[in-house]
Amino acid sequence: MSERSDSVDGDPRRARDLHTLAPGWTIAEVLHDEDFDDADLSDWRWELEQGGSVRMIEGVLDIEVPAGATVWFTHELEGPLLIEYDALSVKEGGPNDRVSDLNCFWMARDARSPDDIFATERSGRFADYNQLLTYYVGLGGNRNTTTRFRRYIGDPDHRPMLPEHDLDDAEHMLSPNTWQTVQLIAAGGLIRYARDGRVLFVLRDDHPYTSGWFAIRTTYSHLRIDHLRISRLAPVKGPGR
Repeated sequence: MSERSDSVDGDPRRARDLHTLAPGWTIAEVLHDEDFDDADLSDWRWELEQGGSVRMIEGVLDIEVPAGATVWFTHELEGPLLIEYDALSVKEGGPNDRVSDLNCFWMARDARSPDDIFATERSGRFADYNQLLTYYVGLGGNRNTTTRFRRYIGDPDHRPMLPEHDLDDAEHMLSPNTWQTVQLIAAGGLIRYARDGRVLFVLRDDHPYTSGWFAIRTTYSHLRIDHLRISRLAPVKGPGR
C-alpha cells in the first residue's frame, strides 16, 4: 500500500482547514471516529450493482467493484457537521483499478422513504439514486475527466447542476495511489466540499438538507478509505457572548 501522511488528531492542518472551510464554526464534538483497525463493518451497508467486494484489508476499508456501488454509513446524521475521510484510488494492475469516481453523498434521504434511507431497495445502479434528497460530488467521474457537484432534489429525471459546479481541468481530477483528505461541510445553509483543505465547491442553500445519511459512491473502480471522522460543529462565540 502507498504511504499516507498523518491526518488525524494532533495535525495542526485540521484547525487551519476548518477555518478555511467553515469560518465562524468550530468543532463542538467528535461523533464518530473510525480508523478501520478491526474487521467490524457493522456500521456500514452496501449496494452493489454487479457484485465486487467491500472489506477491511490492512486497516483500511477496501472497495473493489466492477460496476456501481454505494457504501452507506448506517448512522443517521444531523448537522451542522464536518465529515472527513482519507481516500485513495488504487492503480496496481487489478481488474477494477480504473482510477475513477471517488464520489460521495451527504445529508442524504430518499424521497420514497425519507425517514429511513434503507427502507427503499436500490440496486447500486446510478439511476436508482436520482430520487435522493442529498448533496453529491463525483470526483474524477467519467473515466477521471469530470468533477461535479449536484444538489439532488428527489426527482427521478432531473439532477440540477450549476455551471460553476462542473469542472474538467486536470488539477481537480484523481491521481493514482495518492492519499487525499475529503472534507464535507453541512452547516446550516453553508455547504462545501474540499480536498486537502482546498475548497472545490461552495453552495449557499436557502433550503438546506440538515440531516440524513452519508455514503461513499463509485463505479468500476478500486478505492481505499481510512480515518473517517464526523464532527458536530458549533458557531464560534464572539467577545462578550
